[in-house]
Amino acid sequence: MRKVVASAWITLDGIFDAASMSEWFLPYHTDERGKIITEWIMACDTYLLGRTTYQMLAPHWSALKNNEMGIADKLNSVQKVVVSSTLQKAEWNNSIIISKNVPEEITKLKEQPGGDILIAGSATLVQSLMEADLIDEYRFLVHPVIMGSGKRYFKDGMHTAGMKLVRNEAVGLGVVFLCYQGTKGT
Repeated sequence: MRKVVASAWITLDGIFDAASMSEWFLPYHTDERGKIITEWIMACDTYLLGRTTYQMLAPHWSALKNNEMGIADKLNSVQKVVVSSTLQKAEWNNSIIISKNVPEEITKLKEQPGGDILIAGSATLVQSLMEADLIDEYRFLVHPVIMGSGKRYFKDGMHTAGMKLVRNEAVGLGVVFLCYQGTKGT
């Protein structure tokens, strides 16, 4: 069975707000951090996105034609599944929309043969899949910044206990990669 992997780039206080990335993400680039992000993308064969993330990424990546950053070709060719009740069309190559019965549809995806089903950002989607106990692994790149305010990856009231740390690695400039297995049934 395939696994659903939630991935996020966050600050110490859980901010993942794209509007403030120039303050907490961009100044902390290292080759090691880039290698980990590339690993995540190359290991997936389905990219699972919420509407907001899809609408942010699709115009940028679909316009790239020369395998920029070593991942553009992968992102443009991989299956993309967008979870949205409002999006009418998904024009980025190999994109489909799931608008109903989301937990059942994600379960069907997990049962198909293949590699990881990677969720990039998409906090609202992650939160709903957490509630349905469909996330198998969480991957975070935690940046050494406390923003104090902004869009948080986890909303108040979200709870999961006892996740198992399966990988941790310092990737330079104070950024830490943390990988946890989900808690199925707890």
